[in-house]
Amino acid sequence: MSTRIGVALMAVMLALYIGLVAQRGWLLLQSGEPIGVAMGVALFLLPVIAAWALGREVWFGVRAQQVGRRLEAEGALPTEDIALRPSGRPHREDADALFPAYRAAVEAAPDDWRVWYRLGLAYDGAGDRRRARGAIRRAIALERTDRAARAGRD
Repeated sequence: MSTRIGVALMAVMLALYIGLVAQRGWLLLQSGEPIGVAMGVALFLLPVIAAWALGREVWFGVRAQQVGRRLEAEGALPTEDIALRPSGRPHREDADALFPAYRAAVEAAPDDWRVWYRLGLAYDGAGDRRRARGAIRRAIALERTDRAARAGRD
């Protein structure tokens, strides 16, 4: 829950920033000076890029949570009993020890979104956020394809 509050707080702060920058951009556009107009255009483009990035990250979080809930409903979340830090995160050594099994599962079934999601959890536990996000993104794409295929059969 604290993660959601943090994300919401950051989103509100970014929205406030975007609004303030857009206001300054508008004032610069109204100046009529070539440099002011150029800076005004830049100030409108940067918030658009920021809003796109924020939307993409929030959508990633929503989809990752949906896929995680589906995996949980299927009873397919990892069940290894490993020691956790007070923060709830696993000790890196424990996560590193489990990683080869998850990697082998992905190599055995590269089109299964479930193994990609579990691999993403293993990467995250090992502290490799970039690869964790990549694996979760792959799981989301495969789950979407799986869901569409199942809907086509029904």
